Amino acid sequence: MATDDDCSSAWRVHGERIIYDNEWIKVFLTDVELPDGDRFEHHVAKLKAAAMTALIDEQDRVLLMWRHRFVSDRWGWELPGGLVDAGEDPEDTAMRELLEEVGYRPKSFRHVARFQPMVGMVDSWHDVFVGEGAVKVAEPTEKTEMQRMEWVPLSTVMEKIAGGEIWNSGTLVALLYVLADRGQQSADGS
Repeated sequence: MATDDDCSSAWRVHGERIIYDNEWIKVFLTDVELPDGDRFEHHVAKLKAAAMTALIDEQDRVLLMWRHRFVSDRWGWELPGGLVDAGEDPEDTAMRELLEEVGYRPKSFRHVARFQPMVGMVDSWHDVFVGEGAVKVAEPTEKTEMQRMEWVPLSTVMEKIAGGEIWNSGTLVALLYVLADRGQQSADGS
């Protein structure tokens, strides 16, 4: 049985070269070797980090944005969030995006997860935050991010996921975390 410090199945990187580079994405050809000795070039895309927030109000609803994604030509419910600017902390990004996209600030705010949405070929850290208690502080300044925003009852989230209305990875991770956490709190009697 392999242990956590057994690296015998790790792929070995011999080097990489950039084949495309702009402010949004860097694409590399990476020279890798498998544990069995097979060696080849593998495409790797490196993107900026992202941060998003599940903002929950006192009525157990989450603030979601209905928006179109041109890449997949698909509509869906998403959380407020965006790309982390150079030198910016993901927490600051999440707070900035809440204000810009929906005009709210949370009464309490915590980091709950950090994940990679497509680990086989893409390197892009995503940080998920949960804000509780929504305080409207301004009108959204970002006017092109969504069709509309709505306070969606948490009790309907699983139905929206099953119906294909929630399909964005960051939104899925955040909302599934919130639902699991609430289920755990109920089980613990909190």
